[in-house]
Amino acid sequence: MKMDTGFIKGIIPPIVTPVTADEKIDEEALRRLVDFVIEGGSSGILAFGSNGEFYVFEEDEMERGLSIMVDQAAGRVPVYMGVGAIRTSKCIRIAQMGVRCGAKSISILQPMFIKPTEDELKSHIRSIAASVAETPVLLYNNPGRCGYAMSQALVEELAHTVPNLVGMKDSSGDLTQTMEFIRRNADVGFKVVCGKDTLIYSGLGVGAVGAVCSTANYVPKLVCSIYDRFVAGDMKGSLEAQMKLNPIRLMTDLSSFPVATKDYANLVGVGVGDPVLPNKPSPGAQQERLKNELLKAGFLAE
Repeated sequence: MKMDTGFIKGIIPPIVTPVTADEKIDEEALRRLVDFVIEGGSSGILAFGSNGEFYVFEEDEMERGLSIMVDQAAGRVPVYMGVGAIRTSKCIRIAQMGVRCGAKSISILQPMFIKPTEDELKSHIRSIAASVAETPVLLYNNPGRCGYAMSQALVEELAHTVPNLVGMKDSSGDLTQTMEFIRRNADVGFKVVCGKDTLIYSGLGVGAVGAVCSTANYVPKLVCSIYDRFVAGDMKGSLEAQMKLNPIRLMTDLSSFPVATKDYANLVGVGVGDPVLPNKPSPGAQQERLKNELLKAGFLAE
């Protein structure tokens, strides 16, 4: 039976995980953020992606957070569950928990810190995908954070041999790589979403079906307009929206990862709390730079 993948498209924020002063998940703030990104036009939500600080939360915390997101989304958009642990058995537990709690798709990040061989990485991904065999699975290629990339050969082999592996998020920032992931796997309907906010327009132009964008945590209407205008045939408007977004996104590179996403969300009034220690909010001078980008783009009043 062919798996339904029609929902995999559009702008999908890797939603931040709001926390209270004692670093507990802030349910009220999380529900408010879910509504904010959906009302801003988002086509889905990715729970516990890189900007969701997945690496600092225990499995029971993830389960609580995901359950809140699924409940608040209430079927308006699909919720994707990020799986980013190193140990295969832990990834299987998280993936199965995600499905149990209502995630419509699972996203598998390659293990960080270690650098597995191609054979080890293939076995890792196959095992996780097989553990949720009825659920669509996406790969998440993030060489910048993991220290190595998923190769074209690896992705092509898995895309053609793992029945529920239906697509990937490519955060390489290399448009040629993104194009090759699309070209080499087009025959099996493999869906590629762009993972770089500065390349949404470009990614759509080479066949990506959408983008996973941290910036949609705080300027969702602008980010979604890049996609919406593109699919409506308004290329000029789509490109203009991309050019308006880029300086906002590029300013985050002066902060430590991924705190600027929460900084920006707090600046626009969403109220998501601080990053989890050891990360801290950006220092004063950087906060001013972030604020100035929002002011220039018209997202804050003087």
